[in-house]
Amino acid sequence: MKALATKDLAIGGPTLAAQAFKAGLVDVCHLFIAPIIVGDGNRAFPSEIRLELALQDECRFRNGLGGSAS
Repeated sequence: MKALATKDLAIGGPTLAAQAFKAGLVDVCHLFIAPIIVGDGNRAFPSEIRLELALQDECRFRNGLGGSAS
């Protein structure tokens, strides 16, 4: 699917995203962080693999949400 795509593909949710990371399908990751504590939950990135990420951009929204592209 990635090889045939003419536009960027988007993946949402930590479980599906973890599988894409493990398969080496992720070129760019846009991570949005909400500054609230909600307790336990799914990890943002899979813990079984090492990711080499480089921050490409960062922005802050008026509502407190933060975003980055790596």
